Amino acid sequence: MRREELARYLDELLQAAKFRDYCPNGLQVEGRDEVRRIVAGVTASQKLLDLAVARHADAVLVHHGYFWKGEDPCVTGLRRRRLATLLKSDLSLFAYHLPLDAHPELGNNAQLAARFGWQPEGRFGEQEIGWYGSLPAPASLAEVAAGVATVLGRQPLLLGDPARSIRRVAWCSGGAQGYFEQAIELGVDLYLSGEVSEPTLHLAEESGVAYLGAGHHATERYGVQALAAHLERALGVECEFIDLDNPA
Repeated sequence: MRREELARYLDELLQAAKFRDYCPNGLQVEGRDEVRRIVAGVTASQKLLDLAVARHADAVLVHHGYFWKGEDPCVTGLRRRRLATLLKSDLSLFAYHLPLDAHPELGNNAQLAARFGWQPEGRFGEQEIGWYGSLPAPASLAEVAAGVATVLGRQPLLLGDPARSIRRVAWCSGGAQGYFEQAIELGVDLYLSGEVSEPTLHLAEESGVAYLGAGHHATERYGVQALAAHLERALGVECEFIDLDNPA
């Protein structure tokens, strides 16, 4: 399909225009006019770009793209190499950040709920990208952490009493540990995000609300994966999701 048609479809599907974000959402780098094959991944790293070139892709679709606010705008060093790879290969780069966290079906947080078996009940946080809800049945924190580890393929950092009974939960993928206090105010038993900061431990200890740090990359693999599968079904564009492991 035509590149501009794909851009319009993605922008509309993910309601990109309604988000105030830290980067531009949508088509970030313009490549060839026709898009038949897409390589998708979490981050537009050099390794992902090189794999897209090797697989003769026409476009790259990611959650973490380029041109972040506060970033040095000079096109030098690693930034120059990445952009040179895209431009030399006539590859388009599509990136969706907050829109892909928030989407009610394809988003990272919707996908986490589905995989963990959690029942969403509402939203919270900046632009309502955080979710809260409940477990199907009470479980100990240790049991919840074990289930998260099984789904994500990595052991989460657990802050709290492993024996504590968990029923109500809140979650937000990626680097959303800053929403922990808002989650506490919701009256949940547990908050899950991708990263942890020094104050996180103190908040968990003083509030009694448990925290699981499950990995930024690990919690943000599923949105772009679901989006790629959707494009293949809905538009007939060949899409390949490549998961480049990242322990962070």
